[in-house]
Amino acid sequence: MEAVAQAREGRGEPWSRSGCDARTLVVGLLGMSDIEISRPRTGVVQLTMNRPDKLNAMTSGMVEELHSAIRQVAQDRTCRVVVLTGAGRGFCAGLDLNGYGDAPGFRWDGRVEKGLAVQKHIASLIPALRSMPQPVIAAVNGPAAGGGFALVLGSDIRLASDSARFNAAFIRIGLSACDIGTSWLLPRLVGAARAQELMLTGRIFGSAEAARIGLVVEVLPGEALLEAAYAKADEIMLNTPLGVALTKEGMWSALEIPGLQAAIDLENRQQIMASFSSDAAEARAARAEKRAPDYRG
Repeated sequence: MEAVAQAREGRGEPWSRSGCDARTLVVGLLGMSDIEISRPRTGVVQLTMNRPDKLNAMTSGMVEELHSAIRQVAQDRTCRVVVLTGAGRGFCAGLDLNGYGDAPGFRWDGRVEKGLAVQKHIASLIPALRSMPQPVIAAVNGPAAGGGFALVLGSDIRLASDSARFNAAFIRIGLSACDIGTSWLLPRLVGAARAQELMLTGRIFGSAEAARIGLVVEVLPGEALLEAAYAKADEIMLNTPLGVALTKEGMWSALEIPGLQAAIDLENRQQIMASFSSDAAEARAARAEKRAPDYRG
C-alpha cells in the first residue's frame, strides 16, 4: 500500500505522442481549465481533457472537473451523446508524473488513508460514465495509458486515430495492472486470454491491434476522428432517448448479471417500459410516414 501511495502522489504513467484535431467551439467551461465542454453538433456534448502540455495527464483538479462535467451533462436533456477526447497529441497519459494531489473532501493524515481516498477519487470515474443515460464515445486521438486507458474501456463506443497507443501502464511503475476497473472491463471487451497478456506485460500496442482484438470499432486518420465520432452520434440519435438510455443500461447490467434468465427478465421489463413511451409511438409514426422523427424525450 505504501508503494501505491507513493506512486499516486508523485509518479505517473509515461507516454509518447500522437495527434488531435481540435475543431469544436467551446461554449462553456464551468470556470474550469482542465476540462472543456463544447457542443459541436446539436445533441452532442464533447468533453475534452485539456492539459495538452502534459498529454492530459490526470491531477486531482482535472479528475474533479471531469466528475463535475459528467454530473452536469448527465442531467442535460438536450444532450443525447457524449464524445470524450483529449486536447493536443494525447488522449490521457494516466497520472501526472509531477504528482496527483489530494482527493478533494477527504481529510486523512495517514498515508494509507490518503492513498485510498485518491484511489477512489480516480476509480469512481468509471461508474460515473457507466451511469450516464447518454452513450459515451471515446475518440482516442493519441496515447491512452493507465487511467487514460481505463477511461477508454469505460466508454460505450471506442474510435481511435491511426496514431493512438494503449497500455495498462500501472504494472510498469511497480503497481498492479488491476486498477480503475481495468481487470473487470478489459476481459469483457477483448477476452480473458488477451487481457491477461496485455495486463501482465503492460506493453504498448497500437490502434491496428486494438481494432483487430475488438477494443476499438474503427481506426481513422487523426484529422477524421472527431467527424467520425459525430457521425456515429448522429446514428445513435436516430433512436429514441429512452430506448438508447435503456439499451446502454441494459447492456452494462447484462455484463454484471450472472445468468441468462436474469438478463432476459431485465430486457422484458425494459421493452415494456420503452413501448409505452411517447417517443416510441413517434418513432413508429415517423417510419410509417417516411419522415424524420421528432423526439420529445
